[in-house]
Amino acid sequence: MKTPVRQIDHLGIAVRSIEEALPYYENVLGLRCERIEVVESQKVRTAFFEVGGIHIELLEPTCAESPVAKFLESRGEGVHHIAFRVDSVAGQLAQARESGVRLIHEEGFPGAAGKLVAFLHPKSTMGVLTEFCQMDDTH
Repeated sequence: MKTPVRQIDHLGIAVRSIEEALPYYENVLGLRCERIEVVESQKVRTAFFEVGGIHIELLEPTCAESPVAKFLESRGEGVHHIAFRVDSVAGQLAQARESGVRLIHEEGFPGAAGKLVAFLHPKSTMGVLTEFCQMDDTH
């Protein structure tokens, strides 16, 4: 039996500068930045805001080789990805692979907030970069 995703975990938004984006999210939308964190594995700095149980994740590249830097160069600021919370990243990747979906990552790796994460290629997901997130029971 196929295992469904549990819920939307977060929406990733690519920005050139978290500092420049913060006033919009805090002053205009009235949200509070929960934390700012560097995710070395993805070469990004992130900022998180919670809205109705779902997070908004701002993604700022930390170097020119960052996948987010390449995204900003080609597409500009805006929605970067949707992340789904799952019970097992490995299980979801296997299910996607069996269904013929192109994977960016063959296995999960450490992401922000101590989550195990992996991405599906947007060419196999109707143009939407898709992330699976598995909660770490210690966080």
